[in-house]
Amino acid sequence: MSEGAYQRLWESSHMALQELLDREQPLLEPVPDRDRQSFQHKISSLYLHYLGLLRRFDTVYDQMVQPQKRRLLRRLLDGVAGRVLELKEELVRADLSETHCLDRVLQDLKFTPADLEVPIPKYFHLEQNTAMKERGVILAEILSRIQPVVLEENIPVMHRTEAIILVQCAERARQGRLRATFMREIRREEERDRKSREDGRHKFTQDQSAVIIQKMWKGYMQRRRTRQDRRKEMEFIGMLPSPNQEEHLSILSKASSGEDVRRLRQMEKEEEFQQALAKAHETLAETEGPDIKEKMKEQIRQWFIECHALTGRFPDYPDEVSGGSYLIFADKTPEQVRMELETQDKESKKKEQEKTKKDETGKKEKKKGKEDKSRKGEVETMLKVSPSKFVPMINAGHEEYISLWKNRKDGLYPNQSFDSETLREEKRKEVELEIRIQVDELMRQELKNLRLAVDKEEERPIKAPKKKSGKKVGKKKKEKDLTSDRSLDSLYEELVILGLIKKCEKVALKDYIGDCLYLGSMLNLAKKLPMPSLFDIRQNIALYAVLRLGSQDIHSMAPLIRSLLLVGPSGMGKKMLVKAVCTETGANLFDLSPNNLQGKSTTKNGIQMIVHMVFKVARLLQPSVIWIGNAEKNFYKKVPKEDRKLDPKRIKKDLTKAVRLLAPGDRVMLIGTTSRPQLADLKGLCRVYERILFIPRPDYASRFVLWKRMIEAQGVQVTQSLDISALAKVSDGYTPANILQAIQWVLNERRLLQLAKRPLVASEFLGHLAKMDPVYKEEEETLKEWYFKTPLGRKNMKLNKEQMEAEDARVAKEKKKRK
Repeated sequence: MSEGAYQRLWESSHMALQELLDREQPLLEPVPDRDRQSFQHKISSLYLHYLGLLRRFDTVYDQMVQPQKRRLLRRLLDGVAGRVLELKEELVRADLSETHCLDRVLQDLKFTPADLEVPIPKYFHLEQNTAMKERGVILAEILSRIQPVVLEENIPVMHRTEAIILVQCAERARQGRLRATFMREIRREEERDRKSREDGRHKFTQDQSAVIIQKMWKGYMQRRRTRQDRRKEMEFIGMLPSPNQEEHLSILSKASSGEDVRRLRQMEKEEEFQQALAKAHETLAETEGPDIKEKMKEQIRQWFIECHALTGRFPDYPDEVSGGSYLIFADKTPEQVRMELETQDKESKKKEQEKTKKDETGKKEKKKGKEDKSRKGEVETMLKVSPSKFVPMINAGHEEYISLWKNRKDGLYPNQSFDSETLREEKRKEVELEIRIQVDELMRQELKNLRLAVDKEEERPIKAPKKKSGKKVGKKKKEKDLTSDRSLDSLYEELVILGLIKKCEKVALKDYIGDCLYLGSMLNLAKKLPMPSLFDIRQNIALYAVLRLGSQDIHSMAPLIRSLLLVGPSGMGKKMLVKAVCTETGANLFDLSPNNLQGKSTTKNGIQMIVHMVFKVARLLQPSVIWIGNAEKNFYKKVPKEDRKLDPKRIKKDLTKAVRLLAPGDRVMLIGTTSRPQLADLKGLCRVYERILFIPRPDYASRFVLWKRMIEAQGVQVTQSLDISALAKVSDGYTPANILQAIQWVLNERRLLQLAKRPLVASEFLGHLAKMDPVYKEEEETLKEWYFKTPLGRKNMKLNKEQMEAEDARVAKEKKKRK
């Protein structure tokens, strides 16, 4: 795409953004609980539209070259991503569930399931790329010091003679196998020649031979035409790839190379822009700086004179914290200063009156208490969207686009260089602020001299700003730095040596394969609780972890989520999701699993030091993911005998304190994984992990996609001979790990070579599946029962029960009316 195409995409995105901003205001009005479904539909549609807008802004920001436009696009991209997270929180509050059935909303908006996909901004990975490489080099250096010692201990020593004998045996066996294969072919050839000599060759006439050749040729041509017609039909309905797939791939490769070229041009234009910024700052300070300085001094002197004429004394000069002289010309005039001085005398009288009023209002409040309690029930049943922190940010960016970039002459043929006029205006403000600080220091001294000369008054002490009366907010306790005397490099190296910092395997989030739930609303109508699909889990990971950890601006303003717990049977890909979060955001991976802490430290102070070091390094090297495998062990109700040596509960108190100290802007997330949460104390587990995602067995749609994608990943093209639908039905109860293991067993190197002669059949996988244990319904039911005991699960069950009772009451009334 050209620069003009991205410019047009930007313009159309702002048109869509204007429509969404117009729809924001009605959502702030409260809605009664009986209109919950319409309220959910409004939030869901707004959520889907913002997802589409996020996808557009990500594309434009990734490929736009002009540096000033990119800065505006970055603010808009972060703002839209933050608004998506806020709407996700509203959906959770409205549905009382982590997953949502949006199939009906998709149908109403005429969207596809692909529009549900949460796009991950490309700049997450691009900006962290250099930092990831540097950390990888440091980690490799530290591991190289430890690795040889481990290898020397594990590898057994073999004598040279024994090694030669082993190689000779293997080579003789290889030659023997080749010789046996060769002799087998020779014997088969001799057997065919012998049979042909015994039977004798059958002689055909010329007409008979011609008929046989015609028959074979016509049959061959008819089968070929049938295959072609069938292939065209399958291509037409989208069941097979088109024959121009190679051309399509070449086009995609050219497009990706074009995108890389544009990213290089972005870097060049950014360097030019930075040089122009420094040059503009110098020229403005030299040319316009003295005039701005004198003008400010004259304005401040005139303000001194006018205030003295009105009030009879010189005013107090604002301090630097309140803004200095900028506060004078932004908010105050001489008349306002006189009014402030008069109000100061009245404040003392008002305070005395307020004391008497408090005693009277105290009695009235007791009477109103009972009325307020009765009203609380009505207020609680009202549904309302909380005010957004990102909408003002988006609105400001949209207005900046309209005022600066919408009606520019370069709309049709955009200039990719920076705009010098806009740059000078921005730099002029910065130069004015710098000069104002210098002027304030000079004018404070001049004001002191004026008071001594005119009023013969010494400098008045500046009154400290009064604290606003209100409830005292509890101060958060600051964490004691137990390692204040140590550097970051030494702490990092020690954690690597202890094995608490792991080298993360690169896994993309899109590799977590699964399909969405297409009939969720139908299950709700049938009074059945729909379980989340693997697609829903992937979306929640993108929303709760990736978008928050990827950007500092988004994390500081978005609803705070410090920790996440993934609950599901073993083999569902929980560790894979943790690795995907680290890969997509470039985060460091810390491992605080009970098994990994075994033997690290046995004392209480030692464990406290380890937790402190992990969270300190995680904050200093943001973004970071702290992973705890088998998270239920830290909160055991009763520690089993086999785990008593681990003492897994020793980390519980320190972990709880450390997680609570994470604040907005600290891009650190605790992610726990467990397959046996019922063994843990529910209250303690929910106190540490704020969000709990339940991962059930994959449904039919997800299993179909899993079989197809995993087989294709082995380099095999799926044909009609392989019935994937049958495999998806038969593999009910099996996890993605079981399916992948069965595919790897079947599609070995020898079987891949035989595919040309013997196509793949579904029955080949059944024997390997039968050897593995599936996830039985009893195990999944126990996990479901546990999940519905969590705070959000209890609320969901209560809401469903109330809705069912209301529906039954409505049906009963209709029956009475008919009678």
